Amino acid sequence: MPSELLTERQGAVLILTISDPESRNTLSEAVITAGIEALSTAESDDDIRAIVLRGAGSHFCAGGNLQGLIARRQAGPPAQAHMLERLHQWVEALRACPKPVIAAVEGAAAGAGFSLALACDLIVASEEARFILSYARLGLTPDGGASWHLARALPRAAVQQMLWLADPVTARQLHQWGVVQALCAPGQAMVTALALGDRLAAMAPNAIAGAKELLNEAPSNTLGAHLAAEREQFILNLFHANGGEGLQAFIAKRAPKFG
Repeated sequence: MPSELLTERQGAVLILTISDPESRNTLSEAVITAGIEALSTAESDDDIRAIVLRGAGSHFCAGGNLQGLIARRQAGPPAQAHMLERLHQWVEALRACPKPVIAAVEGAAAGAGFSLALACDLIVASEEARFILSYARLGLTPDGGASWHLARALPRAAVQQMLWLADPVTARQLHQWGVVQALCAPGQAMVTALALGDRLAAMAPNAIAGAKELLNEAPSNTLGAHLAAEREQFILNLFHANGGEGLQAFIAKRAPKFG
């Protein structure tokens, strides 16, 4: 039975769970399609303020299913191209989603599973979590944007070592490098991610979305273009109702109530 994506709500946080513990939550097209649809639904639902992506059981996601990969190799390049296009659509949807997305990582985040975690805005990981890009062991190259994200976060030599030697990297090492934003005790990644999600859910959603858009655009912008984008975002959010609420709450020394 292929993996599935389970969805549930906890307050203003939407929880997405990749579920197939026996395979360490390998990816299926059904999971990917459901993930894309869930993000689209969340974008238009004002009651959802943050999203947590996790794996069922003791692992986050082991990436692609090798039996499926073998089957697509037998079927020919178009079959694999289709699967990769769907995966990459999910990665782009995670990056573009105006709501903050948090990866809660326990156990292994391997291959495309690591890529999915990197596509999230923040990564919360157990101290025992391991991240690995094992493609080289199979004579393959990365997918899911892993090389893109890592090349922008780490020195070239560190990324080459991860891609060529395929050795597991600890959550603590990635935390020291700034790739993982929060470490927690084993079994506490979900609790920690939900607490972070609740904090983000209390913020002004328009300001969160605007800041994410600016960060996404920054690498390809000139300074002048980026300053212009910051100007537009600042004015937009200053004259938003939440901007007025934030200013009034600060002056009154009370907690703001953002809509």
